Order: sequence, then structure tokens, then C-alpha cells
Amino acid sequence: MIYLDSAATSLLKPKSVSRAVARAIDTMASPGRGAHRAAMLAADTVFDCRSAVAELFDVPEPEQVVFTLNATHALNIAIRSLASRGSRVTVSGYEHNSVMRVLYDLGCDVSVAESPLFDEDAAVTAFRRLIPQSDLVICNHVSNVFGFILPIKRISEICAEYGVPLIIDASQSAGITKISFTELGAQYIAMPGHKGLLGPQGTGVLLCGDVGRPLLCGGTGSDSINEKMPDYLPDRLEAGTHNVAGIAGLREGIRYIKSMGEERICGYETMLCGIMADRLSEVEGLTVYRSNRSQAGVLSVRHKRIDPEALCGMLGEHGIAARCGLHCAPLAHRTVGTLDTGTLRLSFSPFLSKANVIEAANTITRLINSKIHQ
Repeated sequence: MIYLDSAATSLLKPKSVSRAVARAIDTMASPGRGAHRAAMLAADTVFDCRSAVAELFDVPEPEQVVFTLNATHALNIAIRSLASRGSRVTVSGYEHNSVMRVLYDLGCDVSVAESPLFDEDAAVTAFRRLIPQSDLVICNHVSNVFGFILPIKRISEICAEYGVPLIIDASQSAGITKISFTELGAQYIAMPGHKGLLGPQGTGVLLCGDVGRPLLCGGTGSDSINEKMPDYLPDRLEAGTHNVAGIAGLREGIRYIKSMGEERICGYETMLCGIMADRLSEVEGLTVYRSNRSQAGVLSVRHKRIDPEALCGMLGEHGIAARCGLHCAPLAHRTVGTLDTGTLRLSFSPFLSKANVIEAANTITRLINSKIHQ
């Protein structure tokens, strides 16, 4: 199988990740729940991973790193800590349902900073127009549909100028592009562990600029006499038993990223994306959504006669894993004009070779040509 669905989850991972998960299951108990060896080994592993995340993302203190189940969990904590019914919230035109459904559930007054695909200046202009009237800004760093790298630093500077808190959804950028929590000045940055960070499913991270509002209440292994959740991080936002095995695997994913470097990973994935885009641009009737300067390793395509779902099924039968549809981001499709059918999405990984991508591109070309000429 040629795996081109890393934007959904990083099936291709360093071997050290699965080994760490298995070792944790065999040797580790729960952190903060005992002084025996198994509990202490778990506590050390969780702290080591927390420290590694803080170092990777330039977070002042490891305690500001909160472990979650996934990016959706992290975004719910962040949004519900800063927004409520009637809050005026500005979002990009490329947000995921992990953001939009929370805002609508809360009853927020949502404004969309609409801008054309891959147009950074237009995105900045749209945000500048809306931020002065906003109580909160939420911005997707990289579109999970089109790979558009939004100008997050410029947007963060406008938020700082007007004193408006910022939440960044780094689901498609964490581990792939350089992110400095300190430089961006965001109140929260949310990310999954199982995508660019190369960890297992069931892991996520929230980088915190304040203590936040607990989404769950319960045991923390600390301050047990207190009837309320602790007022300090990370305990305040980490109720219940940690996913120790997942965190152990995540630590290995982060070690791999640090050894390779985000710039190298991003450059390689972008190169693979470019090879695919170049080859598919020659296919009759196929629209390729690409940019030469503002795109990460995520590529969407759409054929004028073949439904993306049908094309995705054909690829699956020929050993190519991709994704079709709206990708849980109807707002992005509404912005670009693909809401009626969605797209076929191809996403890349540091564990793919050029030969894999060329073979996949040739297969896609052959299948489309055979379909439209049959």
C-alpha cells in the first residue's frame, strides 16, 4: 500500500513509537498514583514527554503543556475557556469542525475572515478588518483540506495590537513547521499527537497561556483534599488517568522530529507534494489545488466528471490510501467553492519515497484516463 492519508493520521511512524507503546503497557502504571517502580516510571515518562514538547514548541515551562485525547479535546478546552454565548469570534475561512461545532454549540457570534486560497495578504487583510471588533480569534495554521499555510505570525501580531486572545489550531502543522509558542503569543495552541508528531492515536497536546477552564473534573493524583479542580497546570486540565502508553509513543515521535528537524521534514513533504501536483496537472479535466509558496504537504484535486468518492474507491482497490469528501471542514470547501462534491486529498509523509509518489501519480492518471475514455 502507498499511504497518502497522513493528514488523517500518521500510519507510517518510526519503529521506536510502537516499541515504546508496548514497553509502557508491560512496565508502567499510573503517574501520581503510587511510589512503586511502575508508577514512578510512568511519572518520569510523562514528564519527559511534557518537557520534550515544551522544548520543541518554545513553551516557557513544561507545566504549560497539557495532554489531551486529541486536538478536538484540546480545542474544546481552549475555546470553552475563552468563549461563551454571544462572544464575538473571528475565524479563518479554513476552519475544521473541531472549531466550528464548538462555537455553534456555545452560541457564539461567528465572523469568517474569508480570503482566496493561498492568498496570504488577503487573509491578513480580512483578519485586520474583523479583529478590532472581536472577543476571540481562532485560526487554522495549515488547512487540512488544501495545505494552505496561513500567515499566522502576521495574524498574531494584529491580535496583540488590539489585545484580542488567539487560539491556533496546529493540527496539520505541529511537527512539520517550526512553531514558537512564545513568539506567537497565542493564548492556546492545540494539536494532535497522531499526525505530524508521529505519535499514537488517542494523544493530543494543548499549549496553555493561562490555567483555563476544566472540561472534565475528577482525580488528578494531586491535591486530593480539594473538592474543586486544582488551580494550577497541568493538573487543572488533566482529570483522570493518563494515556501513559500513548504518551510514551508520542515521546518517541517527538524525538524523531527533533533529530530530523521540522524544516527538513517540511521541505521533503513539500517536495513530494510538488512532484504529485506537477504530474497530476497534466491530467485532462483534473483541477489541482496547489501553490508554489504557501502550501504544506497536503494536496487536494477534483475531476470535473468523476466524483471524488468514486476516484478514492478506485485508488483503494489499487493499493493507494487517500481520502475523499469534505474532510470535516465544510467551511474550507465553501470558501474555495468545492462544497458540492468535496475533493480527493493526498497527503504526504517523511516515510514516503519519490518512487512511491511517482507510482501513485501514474496510477491516478491511468485510472482517470481509463474512466473518462471508457
